[in-house]
Amino acid sequence: MNHNIRHLRIFLAVAKLASISKAARECGLSQPAVTQAINKMEAEFDAALFDRTPQGVFATRLGALHAGRIGRAMSIIDAAFLSVAPRLRLTATASQLEALIAVRETGNFTLAARRIGIAQPTVHRAVSQLEKEALRPLFERTSAGIVATRGGQMLASAARLMEAELVQADMEIAEALGRETGRIVVGAMPLSRAYLMPKVIAQFRRDWSRLPLRVLDGPYDEMISGLRNGEIDFLIGALRNPAPIGDIEQTPLFDDTLAIVAGPDHPLAGKSGLGVEDLINYPWAVAAAGTPTRDHFERMFSSAGLKTPESIVETASLILIRELLASSDHLGCVSALQAEAEIKAGRIARINFELSDTARPIGITTRRGWKPTPSQAKLIELVSNYQG
Repeated sequence: MNHNIRHLRIFLAVAKLASISKAARECGLSQPAVTQAINKMEAEFDAALFDRTPQGVFATRLGALHAGRIGRAMSIIDAAFLSVAPRLRLTATASQLEALIAVRETGNFTLAARRIGIAQPTVHRAVSQLEKEALRPLFERTSAGIVATRGGQMLASAARLMEAELVQADMEIAEALGRETGRIVVGAMPLSRAYLMPKVIAQFRRDWSRLPLRVLDGPYDEMISGLRNGEIDFLIGALRNPAPIGDIEQTPLFDDTLAIVAGPDHPLAGKSGLGVEDLINYPWAVAAAGTPTRDHFERMFSSAGLKTPESIVETASLILIRELLASSDHLGCVSALQAEAEIKAGRIARINFELSDTARPIGITTRRGWKPTPSQAKLIELVSNYQG
């Protein structure tokens, strides 16, 4: 976390009051200290954030843009400070919050120090200082390691979200100046990785040729957690009904259906008039329990009064499924759109068995109230307008 929280508060005070002297009084600092903080921020961006006039100090277009984002960041952490210990609003530093996040996420001071790249005693001291100012413990030692208290969890989560907003703040200024800094992190579920993201990224690169993109995969629960903590900007893939938690927003884009697939030489390939009973004795490759695909798969058998097959390989990897089908008599239950290219290429075959009521919405999931930067908004626009 490379931001100075005190400097950010000074910046907001100057933007609000349009006066160095008034901002100095509000922040309890000298005018030279306020001026130095503002000059340092402008030097970091190599851009003017304020116009100095005889009538006052007024935010430039860039300054106003930055103030909006910094205000969002500070409101997140200040709400947590108010709930846990109001005094922390005056005393907590970015390095202390960074240590708090690292210890919460690793459950160990040594691992936290290694993640941040500082000495273990420094991490311990930073957390201890926070606890001293808060007048309450933020962590408890258990047999499983160091676990954050409710207050520690609240502070660490808010600090994570504040950090995400500050990264976006820097990105917005850079993008307004024609630069490409920061990065976009997308959580991509299986369909989007194979069907949508490759072409969308190629389109995105025409306008944003250097901005780093990170496309993550993993279990849905882990990606939702990363989204809510600010580590992931948005998710693309199958939407959940109902939404798993109230602080996310889901935007549907199109519907996908499921297909039964097999290797080209499978005994059922090319056959017609198949029923569920023809499928039950084969081994399967299918998504993990709790996913929309798995729910539809299990319903296919239960609605026919049959038990779900016992021989199941759980995977979201189409590559693994393809190779498994090619070398065995496994069947797969997969996204029809995801498998489309493989079917056209003849690497797998679609079994002539129509699954009923498997339409599922595919879309974008974001944090509630999330505000994208121009580059993030462009990527979302390309995803939203994708035609296949």
